[in-house]
Parts: sequence; structure tokens; C-alpha cells
Amino acid sequence: MKKPPKPPPHAVREPVQVYLAPDDNDLLVRLAAESGLSKAEVLRRGVRSFAREQGGVSPMLRYLTELGGTLPPRGVAADHDAILAESYLPSRKRRA
Repeated sequence: MKKPPKPPPHAVREPVQVYLAPDDNDLLVRLAAESGLSKAEVLRRGVRSFAREQGGVSPMLRYLTELGGTLPPRGVAADHDAILAESYLPSRKRRA
């Protein structure tokens, strides 16, 4: 079986400790061995897959949907981080 390409390294990673039942751990070990991925990468992909199943939408897509076809605020290119951060705060008025 050909190994899939390794994902690019990320600058920041957060450590997570997970306790698995023996059968889940066996499954994780098998999936990692069969795919050539690390157990951590199998778990990362599993989390992303679960988010997609739950209808997870990226914050930026949610923000664009909320604009409802209106033009984005002035300076959105320069201040995109701050503007996107505001989209997480439903109780505050957004920039206009």
C-alpha cells in the first residue's frame, strides 16, 4: 500500500491526552499502520471528519453568509482577523 503524503507541519500544536478503550486503541493502531499515518494524524482526521458530519461550517463561510450579499466592511483585507473574531461575538454589533 502506497503511503499518503505527509501533511505540512504546523507551527503550533496543542497537546491532548485521550483515554481509549482497548478495542478503540486497537482500531487506532490498525488504522495508523494501514494508512502509514501517525496515530495523532488519524485522530486529527477523525475530528475533522466528525465536524463535517455535524455540519461544521468554517467561521469565514458563516460570516460571509451573515453578510447576506451586502458588501463587506471597508478594510476587510487589512483587518480580516479582527473582523472574523467579531463574528464569534453574537452579542456585539459588527463593523459596518
